[in-house]
Amino acid sequence: MSNRNLSRRDLLQATVVAGTVASFATHSSSPIAAAQEKTMKGNIKHSVVFWCFNVAGEKWDIDKTCEIAKSLGCQSVEICGPEEWPTIKKHGLTCAIASNGMPGAPFMKGLNNPAYQDQVIEVTSKMIDDCAAAGVPNVIAFTGYKWKDAEDPTSGEISLSDGADNCVAGLKKLAVHAEQKGVTVCIEHLNSRDGSHPMKGHPGYQGDDIDYVANIVRRVGSPRVKLLFDIYHVQLMNGDVIRRIEQCKDVIGHIHTAGNPGRGELDDNQEINFPPIMRKLVEIGYTGFVGHEFIPTRDPLAGLKQAIQLCDV
Repeated sequence: MSNRNLSRRDLLQATVVAGTVASFATHSSSPIAAAQEKTMKGNIKHSVVFWCFNVAGEKWDIDKTCEIAKSLGCQSVEICGPEEWPTIKKHGLTCAIASNGMPGAPFMKGLNNPAYQDQVIEVTSKMIDDCAAAGVPNVIAFTGYKWKDAEDPTSGEISLSDGADNCVAGLKKLAVHAEQKGVTVCIEHLNSRDGSHPMKGHPGYQGDDIDYVANIVRRVGSPRVKLLFDIYHVQLMNGDVIRRIEQCKDVIGHIHTAGNPGRGELDDNQEINFPPIMRKLVEIGYTGFVGHEFIPTRDPLAGLKQAIQLCDV
């Protein structure tokens, strides 16, 4: 058709078709490329928890996790050890919080138990050194299980008061080193209700009440010992998440997300309303990272993209 015979309607139709084709090409060529189009608001610093996407779903390696995290506007890939940090740095990201170095299930053998405390302090101190050298700001810590033998429920229990005292004493020792190195130790509250999966809940974990763990942190009294506030675990054990954030705002050092029940995606199959929770974090002046720590039940990239968009307030 010659230009002189093109009607206004023909031109409009051609423009619409061309635009549709271009849009389709942009959005279908790569889910990562499509994700790059979103501009982050900058109020929440997003982080991807590596183990969730490395042991489940498509089993992303550290390179792929970093590539996807960066494309989605995240600044961090976390719960990693020193072996992953060079790759994270290569991608222009940070590791918001490091593992504590304990072998096996580190949340079982914690600071509450004199049988394990020396080992926990030793490996955590070494991780603090590594974090300081690499510019990693935080390292994770745990109260531990309440049993005298962490793996044997019949071995007798450590009392709540003794467990708290032991944690305070151990954290005060770590705090001296952490203050010298400029690294923050974040002790995590975990739920003890869900026994359906090794990473959905931890029956026997002593620090299963958010007030209990927050008070341990306050008793230590160090700016380098803080609380890891995991929204999923708080919802299971205490609820009232927004008010809990207000009550704990003086000690929160790191945040984790996941849907409840099931520690799945942050979608409409779960009960937590994340946007107002994120707005509360902004309101209290929280400037740390929000680590997305859900176990994928469907396409991991789609679930992660949804979580980041939902929490980008």
